Amino acid sequence: MQTLPHFFEQSVDRFSGNIFLWENKGDRYKGITYRETHELVHRFAAGLLALGIKKGDRICLMSEGRNAWVICELGILYTGAINVPLSTKLSEPGDIRFRLNHSGTSMAIVSGRQAEKFRTIIDSLPLLQRLIILDEADVKSPDELSYNQVLQAGDAFLASQRQTAENAWQSVLPDDEANICYTSGTTADPKGVVLTHRNYVCNIQQAYSLMDLSENYCTLLSLSWDHAFTHTAGIYCFMGKGASIASIQQAATTMETLRNIPKNMKAVRPQILFSVPAMADNFRKKIESEVRSKGRFSEALFYFALKIAYKYNGIGWDKGKGFSILYKPLLAICDKLVFSKVRDVFGGRLDFFLGGGALLDIEFQKFFYALGIPMFQGYGLTEASPIISSNSKSRHKLGSSGTLVDNLQLNICNDKGEPLPQGEKGEIVVNGDNVMKGYWNNETATNNAVKDGWLYTGDLGFLDKDGFLYVLGRFKSLLIADDGEKYSPEGMEETFTGKSSYIRQCMLHNNQNAYTVALIVPDKEALKRHLQHRGLRADSAEGITEALEKVMEEIQQYRMGGKHQDMFPQRWLPSAIGILSESFSEENHELNSLLKMVRSKITEHHTTLLKYLYTTESRDILNARNREAMQTFLK
Repeated sequence: MQTLPHFFEQSVDRFSGNIFLWENKGDRYKGITYRETHELVHRFAAGLLALGIKKGDRICLMSEGRNAWVICELGILYTGAINVPLSTKLSEPGDIRFRLNHSGTSMAIVSGRQAEKFRTIIDSLPLLQRLIILDEADVKSPDELSYNQVLQAGDAFLASQRQTAENAWQSVLPDDEANICYTSGTTADPKGVVLTHRNYVCNIQQAYSLMDLSENYCTLLSLSWDHAFTHTAGIYCFMGKGASIASIQQAATTMETLRNIPKNMKAVRPQILFSVPAMADNFRKKIESEVRSKGRFSEALFYFALKIAYKYNGIGWDKGKGFSILYKPLLAICDKLVFSKVRDVFGGRLDFFLGGGALLDIEFQKFFYALGIPMFQGYGLTEASPIISSNSKSRHKLGSSGTLVDNLQLNICNDKGEPLPQGEKGEIVVNGDNVMKGYWNNETATNNAVKDGWLYTGDLGFLDKDGFLYVLGRFKSLLIADDGEKYSPEGMEETFTGKSSYIRQCMLHNNQNAYTVALIVPDKEALKRHLQHRGLRADSAEGITEALEKVMEEIQQYRMGGKHQDMFPQRWLPSAIGILSESFSEENHELNSLLKMVRSKITEHHTTLLKYLYTTESRDILNARNREAMQTFLK
């Protein structure tokens, strides 16, 4: 088994002249080859050695996606040190301080935009010896070094001690630690997932059993580069095939950077994009908004085309089977007139999305499949490096998380850890060389998660007869009724938000109560459009009533007599709804860095409301409390 430095050296030998990294710092993208990247990696690693970095040292890396992100990580690994990648979305000083002190980080490499986060807490980081700033203009102190200064130090080191630098990377072993990746801390202090070189190289090879990549492929990495999914499936899987990755053009603010994504997609013209549900939701809303802006005829044509595609495509596994084959000629016309124009927004070459991070509702999957740019759902977690399963072009079922990667064992277990028969629901448990070494300095958590080499994921799922994995939510984050019966809420929540234009976010709650309740963040723009269509003002009593009744109407569709009456057991549908005037977000800590709901934080924040929802008065959605919240929300 190789190490990541050996893996990169092999790619450089095979694809030396291919473009590896694309970056836009001005008016256009410029690429650097594998050979050029290789030279920069060796120079940066030598610079770190000149600064006294030794094998096993921990170095933090926090930066927006850019060429230097890859060069710095590989440079760290070439010294035998361990990278501690942190999300740029971390903003609370305590969150950063905990990770650096817990990991024993001695050096931090940060972009200019992130540097101030470290300067404000540096006095409380006794182990942190040096700050390296990627943007030379943002170096503010004699104690700080720039990225270019490290490269220059590396040049001097290589001139006199090249063999020492060579020995450093060649002495790295497959079972040496490569990364400490901190979880999002949704229930307690974050845990540092220790991934070895063996873990990564194994998972890359496993991914290739489902992910068919060509050296001509390019991707635009719009997710955080520290994200386990982006890290392995994006950076390293593309590296191993001689393909290229491009970063988002950086702007003065995060919002301005996000606005660069559409024009960057047109410039890069990626064949593959990586996505999480929140991004899929944004893409869909923007597409539908653009369609509405073109007038009623265009909107009607678009939704007619979607219906035809849905009938022909099925769930992918049954595409064009039986009588649905009759829709194929009509779908070809719809594709040329409608869907091809949508694909142009993504650069015109997009082959498919790879979806990860959380459950993606099947309605979203059907939507993008209809457009001709399928969003193939996968499943994994950081502790598995992270890829466990995925749908692929050659084998997919919409609604599932695909088939397992090669060289991985999987059991579905009951709460005693005993394997269940095929088709039964239980905890997903896996075993393979991609399973983490453990949690950094947390033996108790390690022993709870990994037993005899088997990783207990904490996720609920089942395998169907064709070998497709279905992930249903958290095994232990369940709705629990007063009679002890349990049900996973995630699929229901995803469906409510995915099928309704009027429900933006939803969290269901039942902790041994007589019935389930829901906290709902409505979609402000959709409700305002609805009220305008009805000739009602958003600040009027009639408008507030109509908005609340519209939200309730969406939920009623899942009850007996509704068009979705058979989707979920009736007993788990919410009997009372609390309207929220503020969205779940990273800023209020109700979403983590992967944009997943932090249930414990939401429950804690809305304790009073949740208690109220178990009163008789609350079961009328038009109660005074909801009216006030909706009025505030629609302002």
